[in-house]
Amino acid sequence: MESEYVIGGIMAFLLGFIFFYKSAGRRKIAISREVVKCETLKSSENGVKQAEKPAYSDIIIVGAGVAGSALAYTLGKDGRRVHVIERDLTEPDRIVGELLQPGGYLKLMELGLQDCVEDIDAQQVFGYALYKGGRSTKLSYPLEGLDSNVCGRSFHNGRFIQRMREKAASLPNVRLEEGTVTSLLEVKGTIKGVQYKTRTGQELTACAPLTIVCDGCFSNLRRSLCNPKVDIPSCFVALILENCELPYPNHGHVILADPSPILFYRISSLEIRCLVDIPACHQMPSISNGEMTNYLKSKVAPQIPPELFDAFISAINKGNIRTMPNRSMPAAPHPTPGALLLGDAFNMRHPLTGGGMTVALSDIVVLRNLLRPLCDFSDAKALCEYLKSFYTLRKPVASTINTLAGALYKVFSTSHDPAQKEMREACFDYLSLGGVFSNGPIALLSGLNPRPLNLVIHFFAVAIYGVGRLIFPLPSAKRMWMGARMISVALGIIFPIIRDEGAQQMFFPRTIPAFCRSLVV
Repeated sequence: MESEYVIGGIMAFLLGFIFFYKSAGRRKIAISREVVKCETLKSSENGVKQAEKPAYSDIIIVGAGVAGSALAYTLGKDGRRVHVIERDLTEPDRIVGELLQPGGYLKLMELGLQDCVEDIDAQQVFGYALYKGGRSTKLSYPLEGLDSNVCGRSFHNGRFIQRMREKAASLPNVRLEEGTVTSLLEVKGTIKGVQYKTRTGQELTACAPLTIVCDGCFSNLRRSLCNPKVDIPSCFVALILENCELPYPNHGHVILADPSPILFYRISSLEIRCLVDIPACHQMPSISNGEMTNYLKSKVAPQIPPELFDAFISAINKGNIRTMPNRSMPAAPHPTPGALLLGDAFNMRHPLTGGGMTVALSDIVVLRNLLRPLCDFSDAKALCEYLKSFYTLRKPVASTINTLAGALYKVFSTSHDPAQKEMREACFDYLSLGGVFSNGPIALLSGLNPRPLNLVIHFFAVAIYGVGRLIFPLPSAKRMWMGARMISVALGIIFPIIRDEGAQQMFFPRTIPAFCRSLVV
C-alpha cells in the first residue's frame, strides 16, 4: 500500500513538472513572438525601390520634420543604419517654423546642413524692429566676430524640410519610408520598435535597438514616453502679404498690439508672413461667417504700420486666412529603455520668439555627441541610464529659450493690471536704450548666448529699470507701491516657467548624477 502511494506521488510530480515546463515554454514563445516577427519582417519588407538600403536598423526615427530629418542625416553621417518613417513625404504647408534664429543656423552648420537654406529663396534676417504706440526701435543681432554668412534665415517651412529630407535620403544607410506609425512595440518594458501602416494599408513592424520619436506637436506616441502638460496660451491667425516692403528690411517686425503681439517677417523675395496673435482668453472669431475678416479690419488693421496697411487689407480681402493654436509643453520625460523623444513631440514653447528649430537642432547636437562614442545599442537598460544625461545636458540652452518665449509673451501682451502695463512699457524702453541693454536680451532670443543666468539678470533688470523710472526723481507712496507690484509681477511671470522647466537642471546641471556620468564616457 505504501509503495502505491509513493509511485502515485512520483507520477503526480512528473506530470506537474511536464505541465509547468510546457506552460513556461508557451509563455517564452509568447514574449518573444513580436521580436521574431520583427526579424522576419526585416528581410520581407525590403522592396526593389529600397534594395540598396540596409534591412537592419540601428535606429528608427518616427517623423521626418525638421528634427527627424536633421537627426537622420546626422546619425547616418556617423555611420548608423537609420530607418525613418514619416506619415506624409509631400512638401508640408505650415504657418510656423519659418524663422531660424542665428543660434539655430550655427547648429545647422555644426550638423553640416547649412546648404539646406540655399536655393529655397530664404531671406537673411539681421534682427528685429519693435513697435509700440507709434514708436519703433531697431534691435540688431550681435553678430560681431562671427562668420559673414551667420545670421537668421526666414523661409517657407516646407521647402526647408524637403531639402533636409533629400539630404538625409541621399545617404546609403538612411532609409526614408512613408507610413503611419500606430504604436510603439514594447516587450517586457523595453521599446523594441514600432508598428506602422504603409501607404497601401499594409501593416508592418520595424525593429531597432533605439527608437526616437519626432512626430511633432500632434504626437500620438508621446503619452507613453513623457508626462504631457500641453497648454494653449493663444492662437495665430496667418496671412501672406504681397507687393510691399517691410519698414526695416531684413528684420522681423513685432508690434506690441492690443491684445497681444503681431508679427511680420519676409519668407520669400515676394511674400511677407503676418501672424496675428489672439490670446486664449479671447473668443476666436469665426472665419466662415465673416467675423474674422471684420476683426482683422476693425481691430487689428489700425495698429499696423502705415507702410503695411494696404497690403494687409488686400491680404484679408483675398480670403486666404489660416489659423493655428500655439502650444506650450515643458519637457517631462519618462526615461524608457529603447526609446527617446525629440522635437515638438517632447518640448514646445510659444512661437513668438521663433526658437523652436534652434532648440531642436541644439538637442540633436547634444544627442549626437552622446551617441558617438557608443558602438552598440543592444543593452537597452544601460543605454537608457546613459541617455538620462541628455535631459540635463540640453537644459541650459532649451530652458533659456523656452523661458524667454513664455516670459516675453506675457510681458508683450496687454493686461488690466497697471503693474503689468508698466512692465510692458519698461521692457520697450529698456530695449530701446541699445548697447548692452538690447544686445544681451537679443543674444538670448537669437540663441547666440542662451545662458539661464543672463536671462534672469536681464529680466529683472527690466523690472528694476521700470521701478527706477517710477520713483525717481519724485518718489511717492503710490509710485513706490507700483514699483513693488512690478517686482511681484516679474516674479509671478518668470518663476513658474523656471519651475516647470526644472530649476536644478537649468542652473545647476553638475549636481545631477546623470550629467556627471556622461562626463566619464
